[in-house]
Amino acid sequence: MKSKKKIVSTLVVTAMMSTAAIACSTPAATPAPAPADTKAPAAGTPAPAATATTYPMKTDKTLSYWMEMTGNLVGVKATHQDVPFFAEWQKRTGVPLKFIAPPVNQAKEALNVMLASGDLPDMIEFNFFKDFPGGPEKAIKDGYILKLNDLIDKNAPNLKKYLKEHPEIDKMVKTDNGSYYAFPFIRGDDSLMVYQGPIVRQDWLDELGLPLPQTIDEWTAMLKAFKEKKGAAAPFTASGKPRVFNEFNSGHFMGAYGVTRDFYLEGGQIKFGPAEKGYKDWLALFRGWYEQGLLDKNIATVDAKAFDANIVSGASGATVANTGGGIGKWQPLVEANNPKAKLVAAPQPVLKKGDTPKFGQRDLPFSVNGGMVAISATSKNAELAVKLLDYGYSEAGNKYFNFGQEGVSYNMVNGVPTYTDLLMKNPDKLAPAQAIALYTRANYSGPFVQDKNYIQQYLALPQQKEALSIWAKTDVAKYQLPPITPTPEESTEMAKIMTDVNTLVDEMTLKIILGAEPLDAYEKYVEKLKSVKLDRAIEIQKAALDRFNKR
Repeated sequence: MKSKKKIVSTLVVTAMMSTAAIACSTPAATPAPAPADTKAPAAGTPAPAATATTYPMKTDKTLSYWMEMTGNLVGVKATHQDVPFFAEWQKRTGVPLKFIAPPVNQAKEALNVMLASGDLPDMIEFNFFKDFPGGPEKAIKDGYILKLNDLIDKNAPNLKKYLKEHPEIDKMVKTDNGSYYAFPFIRGDDSLMVYQGPIVRQDWLDELGLPLPQTIDEWTAMLKAFKEKKGAAAPFTASGKPRVFNEFNSGHFMGAYGVTRDFYLEGGQIKFGPAEKGYKDWLALFRGWYEQGLLDKNIATVDAKAFDANIVSGASGATVANTGGGIGKWQPLVEANNPKAKLVAAPQPVLKKGDTPKFGQRDLPFSVNGGMVAISATSKNAELAVKLLDYGYSEAGNKYFNFGQEGVSYNMVNGVPTYTDLLMKNPDKLAPAQAIALYTRANYSGPFVQDKNYIQQYLALPQQKEALSIWAKTDVAKYQLPPITPTPEESTEMAKIMTDVNTLVDEMTLKIILGAEPLDAYEKYVEKLKSVKLDRAIEIQKAALDRFNKR
């Protein structure tokens, strides 16, 4: 291993990166020698058979586990140790755990400080795919987390079996070098991949004699009616934090013009939506909405509190949000103000009625948005940690992670694990999202395979279930990029470029929509995007895609 002085020096560099400055170039660290049991077998050597683990295990060791507290439990429980799920998980596996939690919404910053300290826990639940400078291979190379290939071969028979049976997912959860770097969160069914889209007030539509909007023109007419006849101060609102139109990367509304706010694949080429003409067309639409008072005048600063207030008060009648955190959260609140109030999903808008929307929100089976658990390179208990984490992919562990304890959080009904009233009609008045998070990990990811039976119960309202089928009717799967991984060097370069690119995109989006600059300023911004090396970012993405396709 590196000397302590050398490790701390490298870690301090990492700690100095703030979220905004994540793109800054860092010198490549000398890789720490991998522990003997993490080295890959020689080419042609068959992988050793994984040893089945009997749970609960017998151990006198306590493992440390670093993870952020899910938003559903903030204010409900003070620590992970107080959460029934984690207490029971320790009993079932036989492994005592010491939890370490970063401040809410400060995971990146807290991780950097922890890395700089050199005092790492056994396990780290963090998005090393998206949120670590240089990506997972860099984290392995710098001696922060372990390459898990040999440990999985020997000690994780459940995960190994699942990946062997699902080669398309196995391809996603490792790097181009073939390194497994974390125990992944996997969405186990197509019905779990779509959870977000346009939402409107159905009762207002009924009252005004309007159809559920399908086209951009119908949306404009609806929002005008909401303003003029329902007195909506902000007919359409959306999340403005941490980025303006925070949920729009998937192509909401701009998909009608053939683009997203991110990279996508079309005709064998990787494109970046904001540099394509369709983005200007979308800017023209939302600029017009803003001028007419159809778009929230505070769109640049709408935080979670303001977002909720807009919908619940009736200041807004349309938005983009999730089935659970949107419809599920707001419906009882708007209903309390007006018993006839009803929030429903609307399809992704198109220009011509009858067309299939090109884009919309859709996650991948391997969710690169979080829930993955890595093992630190300094852990002296890596084998035990692997056995603990493998429990979530076993038959018993899968049922536990998705449904909790039989007789407490679920009962078997007609062969299906069914949540009890403790979760769905909580006596302490906790929302189902909060109660489910107390006893399971089904509604906020983790090291397991999510079960489709969870979503059918979690989405208790009929309009929530309908939302999934409405939002799923897009062609986005044809254009989605797989979870590609630039090399550590490419990733550092890419992060720097994209910091500049996204800053320009956000500036352009706001100034043009709010009228601070004319619509024709779009061309000037596209030239600026080229000057900050957007073309190079596309080259890096293409190289990473080519490597992914060769895995």
